[in-house]
Amino acid sequence: MSVRIVLGAQWGDEGKAKVVDYLTRDADIVVRYQGGANAGHTIKAGDLEFIFHLIPAGIVHPDKTCVIGNGVVLDPAALFQEIDDLEARGITIQDRLFISPNTHLVMPYHICLERASEEKIGENRIGTTLRGIGPSYADKINRSSGIRIGDLLDPDVLPAKIRANVREKNEILTKLYGSDPLDEIPILEAYIAYGERIAPFVTNTSVYLNDAIEAGKRVLFEGAQGTLLDIDHGTYPYVTSSNTTAGGACTGAGVGPTVIDEVIGVAKAYTTRVGNGPFPTELTDETGDRIREIGQEYGATTGRPRRCGWFDAVIVRMAARINGLSSLAITRLDILDELEEINICTHYTRKGSRIDHFPVDLKVLEGCEPAYETLPGWQTPTRAIRTREDLPDNAKSYLDRIVELTRTPISLVSVGPDRDETIAVD
Repeated sequence: MSVRIVLGAQWGDEGKAKVVDYLTRDADIVVRYQGGANAGHTIKAGDLEFIFHLIPAGIVHPDKTCVIGNGVVLDPAALFQEIDDLEARGITIQDRLFISPNTHLVMPYHICLERASEEKIGENRIGTTLRGIGPSYADKINRSSGIRIGDLLDPDVLPAKIRANVREKNEILTKLYGSDPLDEIPILEAYIAYGERIAPFVTNTSVYLNDAIEAGKRVLFEGAQGTLLDIDHGTYPYVTSSNTTAGGACTGAGVGPTVIDEVIGVAKAYTTRVGNGPFPTELTDETGDRIREIGQEYGATTGRPRRCGWFDAVIVRMAARINGLSSLAITRLDILDELEEINICTHYTRKGSRIDHFPVDLKVLEGCEPAYETLPGWQTPTRAIRTREDLPDNAKSYLDRIVELTRTPISLVSVGPDRDETIAVD
């Protein structure tokens, strides 16, 4: 039995989809357990490139089954756009994708509310993707307003819920934000149609997954975003609205923690962040611009340029602790190939004191300065390398230092976007 979780160990965009795609070869089922269409997972297979927002990246493997768990908030329009795109490219979905009836829906008013809220806040906005994720999770927690996949299949429940919600949200949109009201009729018609189309995919995924695990199937859980964006443990309030950590895989899919065999944290060889919020190792100079351009660091969902900085061992140590990481998968090592010197943040300092653990208080964090250790670059192309032994000595030293500072072994190293540009470390 092999049950693995793959999740982000930084602020998201770590290259999880590439790692999931690589590990899917040894899996039977791939599960998405939290987040929504705010995630952008990009994989390359030969000349083909796929960007997924909701469907697990394992769907490109024709013999694998994929699951969207109850912890996800699902925008049906985004889902069917992905399905149509995949089928147009010859990838069959039917009988290979299952969705929990307890998965909550992203509605058009969620997107309108999020956009209006961000505009009203102005300079202090969170910097969301404007996909309606936060308002959808808010309705889920509010309980009286949430609409789930199962409701789409109930012709008595769905119209009443949509009418009540649209009227309530219109009060907020018009009176608080000064926005135009929404018409409930086209929303209801669209979601009735979604329900008819989504019905074949709906199943009790908790039962399905637990039966599969008991039968010895290999299951791979695919996280969205990153540990530092977790609603409880991240840089609140500059976080997402779900639990991106390992515990979220259990609650977001309906499996117990004792079935998990391995937790792999994905981290870039440097650090990036999209949106607002603290970023201790951020580079606002030519080096940061250079890394961004070499790595083409632009969001797959929003297209926004990512903020770039040096590898921060403090946040990855935190990710290792909170998630109980078994190992790290280091991605985008090749992006550093040209650099003469590479800094790595070993700890922070504040008012003359050393800080080894990521502060939970953002006011404390704002006063922290990264303490760097400078390592020589390798200035040698690495994309063609397939074994750790063949890496340049300075690259191996850099990886060894990451292991020492994060207290976590490295199991995979990615040296390019393609599936085969991966080094498995024994």
